[in-house]
Amino acid sequence: MLLTLTAFIVALGLLVTFHEFGHYWVARRCGVRVLRFSVGFGPVLLRRQDRHGTEWALSAIPLGGYVKMLDDAPAGADEAMRRAAFNNQPLSRRVAVVAAGPIANLLLAALIYTVLNLWGTQQPLAILGAPAANTPAALAGIQAGDTLAAVDGQAVASWPQARWQLLGPITAGGQVDLALVGPRQDTRHLTLNLRSQLPDSEGIDPLAEAGLILQSAQPQVGELTPGGAAQAAGLQPDDIILAVDGQPQASVQDLVQTIQQHPEQPLILSVQRQSARFDLTITPAVVLEANQPIGRIGAQIMAYRPMVLVRLGPLDSLWTGLSNTLDMSLFSVRMMGQMIMGAVSWRNISGPVTIAEYAGQTARIGLEAYLRFLALISISIGVLNLLPIPMLDGGHLLFYLIEALRGGRPVPEHVRDHATRLGMSLVLALMFLALFNDFSRLFR
Repeated sequence: MLLTLTAFIVALGLLVTFHEFGHYWVARRCGVRVLRFSVGFGPVLLRRQDRHGTEWALSAIPLGGYVKMLDDAPAGADEAMRRAAFNNQPLSRRVAVVAAGPIANLLLAALIYTVLNLWGTQQPLAILGAPAANTPAALAGIQAGDTLAAVDGQAVASWPQARWQLLGPITAGGQVDLALVGPRQDTRHLTLNLRSQLPDSEGIDPLAEAGLILQSAQPQVGELTPGGAAQAAGLQPDDIILAVDGQPQASVQDLVQTIQQHPEQPLILSVQRQSARFDLTITPAVVLEANQPIGRIGAQIMAYRPMVLVRLGPLDSLWTGLSNTLDMSLFSVRMMGQMIMGAVSWRNISGPVTIAEYAGQTARIGLEAYLRFLALISISIGVLNLLPIPMLDGGHLLFYLIEALRGGRPVPEHVRDHATRLGMSLVLALMFLALFNDFSRLFR
């Protein structure tokens, strides 16, 4: 619970503060006077004023931050102060200041993806499992053990890369060309016919619905118990168990269950040790568990997946980071459009409870997973704030667009007031819906 709460506070605080820093940085370069930059909300704990007159504050509630600018010059202000007021800036500068926050979030996501690509990550190979009957993958002829090598001519080195390349085709529908390498290193090309498949709030994976699933992790021998049945039979750490008595073992759970069901009964294990494959016989020892005899071999059994180090050069990393950010932004916009059209359930909208849960889960997995989570949420913040809803940055940009179309005449004040109230109602309704969805998932 503590890790989840900490990961959530760090994520939200960092991303919102970065958003506000985008506003601040551009405002300063446009000559706008910034009165306060606060990290956090609520009562100010620490404060310091810089030489430009900006108060830098650390506030009590660490859930983001805010920037307070000089909107209008006070009565009797000198010319310098009037020029420094935000509302007295030319239209282009006001647009730049308002747009800078969401753009900062998108650039942060691109930076995270770029750093991860440069850093390099261990990712599972795109070795496919057996597709369910009558799915597009099964109908196209995909078989268990096929390795996905390219999607529509774009080479993929790992399962995450394959999923990313398939995201567009799987949501838009239509045909996608796949290059596959079989277990015997034979290469073939298949065409997959897909119907439009969007994720939903029930956690259904659209790739799995199309029959594209990652091969299950194989059982691998870990630490051996001295004098145990595994050591006596000749098993060694890192051996991979392919089958028992000729029956493939699809997962660690399958192998453990098979061993437990055969106490003091010889079993023939098909083993892979590096590039060699051979059989050996093992007889599980009998132990009592809940007064029932079960088999044990005296070995730790772990899950093994073939992995590949994915690392890109500086330019490729930057290009891929920008492309990933753009693709995910467009995907988010497409999902929102599908919700408005009724093609996707509104239950997909998530609030702080769900975000906190995912923050904790990714933090437990490791730094890479947590950074990818931060990138995804940063994109969501950026895209959400660009929506043309009054109260959000996109709403202000909409007013500025209307002002430009009116030849520089601002939107009338009463129209802005009504639109802002409408926007506030819409934002509050979305917040209520997000919280409702959160608690619905929590208590179902």
